[in-house]
Amino acid sequence: MTIADYDDAFKLWSETQGMGLRSLDDSRKGIDFFLKRNPETNFICREGKKLVGVILTGHDGRRGYIYHAAVHRDFRRQGIGKALVDRALTSLRKEGIRKVALVVYKDNLRGNGFWESLGFTLREDLNYRNLSIDPENI
Repeated sequence: MTIADYDDAFKLWSETQGMGLRSLDDSRKGIDFFLKRNPETNFICREGKKLVGVILTGHDGRRGYIYHAAVHRDFRRQGIGKALVDRALTSLRKEGIRKVALVVYKDNLRGNGFWESLGFTLREDLNYRNLSIDPENI
């Protein structure tokens, strides 16, 4: 994925039920910053010119993190999501990352089912905590 894919990716994220988007983090500037920091770990899938799948993946040198994985509703159940995840995990392994985390809203049944089908387990021993240090990042 490159910043040239941003408009199509943002449109797909916006149309995907259960996707949480933030005003600054997911702006063109925010995604450009993320892509520059993680140039080899983000992927898209196109059917012709139409973007039908996207996954943002990055790491901090220790853990990998998956964000905003989405497949267009008309192209689901064709292996696109799994292929994007496989590609992202392969890229993280090449960078020496051995463990990956992600966040899914509890009420996103489709998303939770997808990640469970790929072997991602639910951690019940942790509390996820969040603090926005920029009040404009809603």
